[in-house]
Amino acid sequence: MSRLDAAANRHEFKMGPRFRSMMEERISRLEMDASRDEAMLQRLENSDHIRRQMRLVEVQRQEAIRIRRFLDQSGVRESEP
Repeated sequence: MSRLDAAANRHEFKMGPRFRSMMEERISRLEMDASRDEAMLQRLENSDHIRRQMRLVEVQRQEAIRIRRFLDQSGVRESEP
């Protein structure tokens, strides 16, 4: 477990709204990339390429889940006026 995950598990990690928005955009990109890369599987013929492409999709989705879990367990700092 990373230090960030451990801090989030203790609800000690607070982030600014802009940073949170950037992380949410990252999740969206990872999920879109995973969908696009999964669709590419139909075009691949080589079993090694297929295996690597499937691994890429799996890692992208796992990273999106990890970041989403981190955001769910973290707080947002109040923005200063």
